[in-house]
Amino acid sequence: MYVATNTCILAAEFDYVQPTTLEDVFSHLSQHGAQAQLIAGGTDLLVQMKMEQKSPAYLISLSRVRELQGITSSGGFTAGATASIWSLAKSEEVRLHYTALAEACEAFTSVPIMIMGTLGGNLCNASPAAKTAPPLLAFDANLSLASRGGRRDVPLEDFFLGPGQTVLREDEVLHSIQLAKPVPGTGSAFLKVGRVHADIAQVSAAVRLVLDGDQVIDCRIALGAVAPTPMRARRAEAFLTDRRFDSEGVEEVARIAAEEVKPIIDVRATAEYRRRVSGVIVRDALTTAWQRAGGGKLK
Repeated sequence: MYVATNTCILAAEFDYVQPTTLEDVFSHLSQHGAQAQLIAGGTDLLVQMKMEQKSPAYLISLSRVRELQGITSSGGFTAGATASIWSLAKSEEVRLHYTALAEACEAFTSVPIMIMGTLGGNLCNASPAAKTAPPLLAFDANLSLASRGGRRDVPLEDFFLGPGQTVLREDEVLHSIQLAKPVPGTGSAFLKVGRVHADIAQVSAAVRLVLDGDQVIDCRIALGAVAPTPMRARRAEAFLTDRRFDSEGVEEVARIAAEEVKPIIDVRATAEYRRRVSGVIVRDALTTAWQRAGGGKLK
């Protein structure tokens, strides 16, 4: 079977527009429908076009739409869909309060990709290995989706339908991503395992803990590249919530998380490898998050 491997040129012809307002974006979407594709940084889409996996007749750039830009931190945190991965990685607010997200952004392949790539693009590409998805799931992110009919809010956990598939309609644009302000006693961590640093994750995990002394009062554990969509390890979360944080409990949580994943076999790793690594990096991320939340020496 022939598999396209063109990575040098864009073979197909297409029209390219750069609207400056969301209303203009909606006009182009209405006019061109399924023939159109939104583009932000292009770090995923252009590769797919070069590989002849996608061939849109119209590219609608979001890069000049001011309503989708920037990050704010008033009473929480809001990132516009076209906020760059670089800006998130270097934001003092993100590094201090949403550490796992900053670490995920720093795990991107290179500085040019971090500068061009956007948070919204990373989510809308809907890869099971999307690096920002696990930390955003761990922080209970909500997405604002915009259309001419108004906006609707969708929890990130409900956004992904499958590889490359989301709940976005043809007439909708991801507008922004919102995170609540962490409460005192919160710590988080992100870890990724890949064949090399620049590779797509074989497994990734993000953890958020809220502590009261040595008691875990809230827990989120999210993983990437181990299921059809980025996922929460809910049984593992439930086991650790409302119990004392200790070495024995951490090992059990890691074991449960490894049981919850539904990995595939592909060129990057076997399913068994992904399952084993899931437990290891969940354990390590839990320990780091515990320390960042102010936990003492692990017993």
